[in-house]
Amino acid sequence: MTTTTANWLNRFYPKTITGKRTLIGYVFISPFILGFLLWFLFPAGIAVWLTFTDWNLIRPPKFIGMDNILRLGTDRLFWKSLQVTSVYTLVSVPTALVLGFCLALLMNTKVRGISFFRTVYYLPSIVPAVASAVLWSWILNTEFGLLNVVMRWFGLPKIGWLQEPEWAMPALILMSLWGLGNTMIIYLAGLQGIPESFYEAAKIDGAGRWAQLRYVTIPLMSPIIFFNLIIGIIGSFQVFTAGYLITNGGPQDSTLFYVLYLYRNGFQYLDMGYAAALAWVLFFIILALTLLVFRYMGGLVHYDDPN
Repeated sequence: MTTTTANWLNRFYPKTITGKRTLIGYVFISPFILGFLLWFLFPAGIAVWLTFTDWNLIRPPKFIGMDNILRLGTDRLFWKSLQVTSVYTLVSVPTALVLGFCLALLMNTKVRGISFFRTVYYLPSIVPAVASAVLWSWILNTEFGLLNVVMRWFGLPKIGWLQEPEWAMPALILMSLWGLGNTMIIYLAGLQGIPESFYEAAKIDGAGRWAQLRYVTIPLMSPIIFFNLIIGIIGSFQVFTAGYLITNGGPQDSTLFYVLYLYRNGFQYLDMGYAAALAWVLFFIILALTLLVFRYMGGLVHYDDPN
């Protein structure tokens, strides 16, 4: 290290203890700051710029003003993908919340071998998405799929789960419940954190099982339920793998999820400007829904005040 460099470093090196502590703090948070700048803020800025351009990844971007944004209003597939994703969210998220909670209540019982059942129910959630898609493609196959085989045992007609528009969406919603283990394990952690003294006090007051569930368990679990609701909404609007690998948006665009349509515009049609506009619309939709949920449901969340 040269004398000039050493003098330059000494000039900016803090001399007080407070300054040194501040410098150490910045060193520790620097990985997050660099990650935020390089992997979020900078790409977000590029995406904003691309929204106002026409770029096909080959020739240089061409500024076109508001054309990509105005195009959204007349794009039939944009509205179709938004409708499909909204229906998926409205059905899959509440279903997963309720079933995951019921499953966690069952897994919270003290019976022999409960650890085995917890593991069994959680394992599907860690199966890679592509592997799950391949598995469910076989389960939902019209001719030799497991689901139709079971239905024929009961004398029911076979269903074209992935070939008929009215059944394709229910099939993918059913597939989404395969990963209930993630929701279940979060609920289970919350249930095991409820002090047993609360239930003992409820029993002394004459509360039965349903009353304990309604007046003790659900209020104390409301932060966990609220968390799973927010995460579920965000995740459902970003669903992609099932629609891409199993149905590819069909039949008749009945499973054309929003992110799948965004992907098509960006990497199949090479219309990166329009894809950037779609991405920002998705960002603002998720932001608006999250704020609405916080605004109208945040007051229902019970936070235990230790004071």
